[in-house]
Amino acid sequence: MAGKKQTQPQTTAKDYSERRWMTPNKRANGYAEERKNKVHMFGEKQGEVLDDYNKGLRSGYLLCQSDHAGQYRYKKAMEAFNDKDYARQFSREKGTKLKDKDAA
Repeated sequence: MAGKKQTQPQTTAKDYSERRWMTPNKRANGYAEERKNKVHMFGEKQGEVLDDYNKGLRSGYLLCQSDHAGQYRYKKAMEAFNDKDYARQFSREKGTKLKDKDAA
C-alpha cells in the first residue's frame, strides 16, 4: 500500500469569478465570422454548429454589457493608480472596490 499513488479526483467545474472582457471591436470581428459560417470557430467546440443560445450570445448584446463594465473599471483604476497591471487585474475581478491610494 505504501507504493500506491493516490490520485485526486479531477474537477470539471469552471471558475466564473473572473470577468472576461475584451475590446468590443475585437470580439465583434470574431463573432461576425462565426455567425456568417454558423459554426464555432474558436475553442473546445470548434467546428460544431452554433445552437440558438450561442447565436444569441454572438449577437453581442449580453457580452457588450460585460465589455463595457470591464472597460469602465479599467479606466477608473488607471485614473486612480496609473498602473496597467493593477488596472487589468481589477477590471477582471467581480464585485470588488478600488483599494485606497494609501494602501497601494
